Amino acid sequence: MNKCSFAFAALLLAACAGDKKDYDAAGTFEATEITVSAEATGGLTQFDVVEGQTLSLGQQVGLIDTVQLALKARGLGATKASVANQRPNTQVQIAALRQQIAKAEMERKRFAALVKDGAANQKQLDDATSAVNVLKKQLDAQVATLGNSTSSLNSQMTATDIQREQVLDQLRKCHIVAPIGGTVLEKYAELGEFAVIGEPLFKLADVDNLFLRAYITSAQLSNVKIGQEVSVFCDYGNGNRKQYSGKVAWISSQAEFTPKTILTDDERANLVYAVKIAVKNDGNIKIGMYGEVAFRSGESSAE
Repeated sequence: MNKCSFAFAALLLAACAGDKKDYDAAGTFEATEITVSAEATGGLTQFDVVEGQTLSLGQQVGLIDTVQLALKARGLGATKASVANQRPNTQVQIAALRQQIAKAEMERKRFAALVKDGAANQKQLDDATSAVNVLKKQLDAQVATLGNSTSSLNSQMTATDIQREQVLDQLRKCHIVAPIGGTVLEKYAELGEFAVIGEPLFKLADVDNLFLRAYITSAQLSNVKIGQEVSVFCDYGNGNRKQYSGKVAWISSQAEFTPKTILTDDERANLVYAVKIAVKNDGNIKIGMYGEVAFRSGESSAE
């Protein structure tokens, strides 16, 4: 081999080595995004949301007009109190009848003693006994009537309580809170606008915990496991890359045709499987950025 041929072969080998990729799959970064919608209908009396703002879990950022619901809750509370005042005091109302029974029982015993001594006839004792029995039946009937009345009023109070709880739940839904901690991506409403149940208000994303969605071929599938530690590379453009630790969080159970925008390690592959790699963001990775992943025990395949 002459010197020119040797130099050309050396250049070719260097070029091939330079083309060797240090990753197994590529894709884009995405986040868990939640669209927060109105859960009540009314004017937005408070709405402190700014795109790019970082919110914490449960943080209140808005309020829908609560005046009518608050008045309704107060009205139901007054209704319950009114019904409660109508409940009969059973012991007070039957106290007089119990005294009559006690007196009639004493009369019966007195006549029983007189009959025994021959100072009264049997009819007088029978009449006294009958009077006691009649009063006891009246007592049973009155107790039953008062019990039914109390039960009916208790049912009305329970129904009122349920209605009030429904109104209180509607009041709670007037408070617009962040369902997750994250960053506001988009804002769809403004202070003073009229909100309707189900209407989107803003979009929130957890940008601290991102996912690299990549695609692998069936040949690569056997080497990828959920929970596997991998290396992730974020492409910042102009040759700037940064390596992160990642973990396989999800593997699609269904194959799909290769998306036109995705390049796989085997360009001839028609079917691929989507995978998600969980990555802790240091603040530099942005949603939609390109990235690569190396599956070789979390180490770069170039090593």
